[in-house]
Formats: sequence, C-alpha cells, structure tokens
Amino acid sequence: MTLSELKYIVALAQERHFGRAAERCFVSQPTLSVAIKKLESELGISLFERSKNTVSVTPLGEQVVHQAQVVLENVRSLKDIATGGKDQLKGPLKIGAIFTIGSYLFPHLIPQVQQLAPDMPLYIEENYTRVLRKKLREGELDVIIIALPFNETDVLTKPLYDEAFEVLLPKGHDWLKHKSIKPELLPDSDLLLLGEGHCFRDQVLDMCPALHKNANTKLKSIAEGSSLETLRHMVASGLGITVLPKSATGVGLYANGWLETRPFVKPQPSRTVAIAWRASFPRPKAVDLITQAASLCQLF
Repeated sequence: MTLSELKYIVALAQERHFGRAAERCFVSQPTLSVAIKKLESELGISLFERSKNTVSVTPLGEQVVHQAQVVLENVRSLKDIATGGKDQLKGPLKIGAIFTIGSYLFPHLIPQVQQLAPDMPLYIEENYTRVLRKKLREGELDVIIIALPFNETDVLTKPLYDEAFEVLLPKGHDWLKHKSIKPELLPDSDLLLLGEGHCFRDQVLDMCPALHKNANTKLKSIAEGSSLETLRHMVASGLGITVLPKSATGVGLYANGWLETRPFVKPQPSRTVAIAWRASFPRPKAVDLITQAASLCQLF
C-alpha cells in the first residue's frame, strides 16, 4: 500500500470517473486503474463498483476512502510541521471564502497580507459554505472565511468583523423617503434574492420570517443562482430592491443618485464574518496574520 494508491482512490471517489481522477493525479488512466486494482487485491475487497458509464463507491470503500483521507491529511500535516518549524509565514496558504464575502474582502485583504507576509502567497477559492466545509475538513484548504454560525468537529473559529445588512434601492424608489426600513415591509416589496445554496439568502429570509411565505414570487426565478453583483445590477435597472451586506452595496460604482441604501431599524440585522481552521493546522501564526490583516481592511 502506497500513498499514491491512497491518493488515487480518494480522487476516484470524489470524481466518480477514471479519466478525471487520473488527470487530477497527473497520471495516465491505465496507471491509476492498475494501482487501484492492486490495492483492492491487497485489501481483499472491492472499493468501487464499475459499470460502462458510472463508478460508485462500495460501503466498505467509503470507510477505506475516509481513512485514506485521514492518512493523506496527516502526511500533509507532517510536511506543514516541517515547513512551519522553519517559518510559518513562508509558503502558500490555501484560503477559501464564501461568494458573498470573498469578492469584497480579498481586494482589501491580499495587499495587507502581502505587506505583512511577503513570502506567503495566497491560493484563493470562492465557493458555497458546504463545499468549503468539506475542503477544509479534507485538507484541500488551510483556512476558510465564512459567516457564523459555523460548527464542525475539530475546527476552530475566530470572528473577524461584524457587518450590517442594508436595503439597496433604485433611483426614485418610494422607500427613499424613509431614514430606515422595517424588515416586516420586505414581503410586500419586489425583493430580489440569491438562489438556493447561498447562506446569505437564508440569513435574509431568517431576519424576516414572513418572507418564507413569499418564497415563490415571480422574481425568484430571475434571482436564482445570481451573485450579489447581479442583484445590484438588477436593482439599478429598476427590476426591484434587494438586501446586501454593507461591503457589497457598491453605490459608488454607479452615477450619483442612481442607487441608494437605507439601513434597517434597530436592532439592525447583521452577520459575523469569521475565519475557520482545523485544530490540527500546524501554522497558527498564519491564522493570526490573516486575522490581523482583516482588522486592517477598510471595507465600509
């Protein structure tokens, strides 16, 4: 049994396709296939069910693949310990963020990190919380930036900053006469929301329970799968209004007066943005540096 074989079965379990798994591991498909058959023969079990068009993991295979992930993570930790023992702020840091944070934080965070730790380039990924959670757990990412609450076994979190939600309104909208907006007004508005899978969508729905009753409005399909940028553009075009975190309102990107924001009445709904990392991650100074860099960012 070799580390390469363990890497191959993890890749195949995730890709469910021999060709893609081989490409991901930088080997030929026959090499990967032969190695996996060799491992199955050594273990005396079938890890995968193979058909002409599909590959699936057997129940025993699921357990073996999980343990292989643990072994590979431990190997990565050994390498990180060796590197970290020299300089924890030297070498790439793999950092992920949810879509509704990364696009607005990274332009400010990256320059700060480069100034504080010029020998620590950042590998950047933006994705959904559920995907980042999985990649953090499996060691594909070192740290992730998410919105609290975030609970995961053997994962630590630290708040970075709090961010209020605001209502984004188009030019000439009736609500501009208000200094602040009551959340209970939202169900009666032409509200644009992100699509399913975005935690920010859930946060907006949760701050006004009555919105759940209006979840199937005619505008839902228009916003489904959209980004915050797309929602802002639709508001600017006069299609409706939306709720955005303060860092994403982007009012200054349009002609003066074309878009305006209004805060919610107190207590204002908000989110806590936090950094999360595995408790076993051997570069705690890198986590501290990201925290410091975030505190220096002027997002709003």
